[in-house]
Amino acid sequence: MSSSPISSSSSEAPLFAGLLDVPCEVEVIVGHGTIAVRECLDLRPGSVIALAQPAGSDLQVHVQGVPIALGEVVIDDETTSVRVSAIVPPPDAEAGL
Repeated sequence: MSSSPISSSSSEAPLFAGLLDVPCEVEVIVGHGTIAVRECLDLRPGSVIALAQPAGSDLQVHVQGVPIALGEVVIDDETTSVRVSAIVPPPDAEAGL
């Protein structure tokens, strides 16, 4: 049995039981762009801001500001959601490669 703190064994579940319902801030990033201050001051309802990402590219899912996944928009009844298509490695995992 693993002694890793992220192990999912049932014997370690009580250790994390108090954390399981802690709310986490989730952000879904559609894209990024740059505009001049002049363009920012001219924004009105109906204005369009061009993004660097190509149309149809995956959205970035961040939890507590940390990128954790990629996904796509899903419309379910009257709710907008994100379907996770890939889990991204932790930011410090790339440094160890």
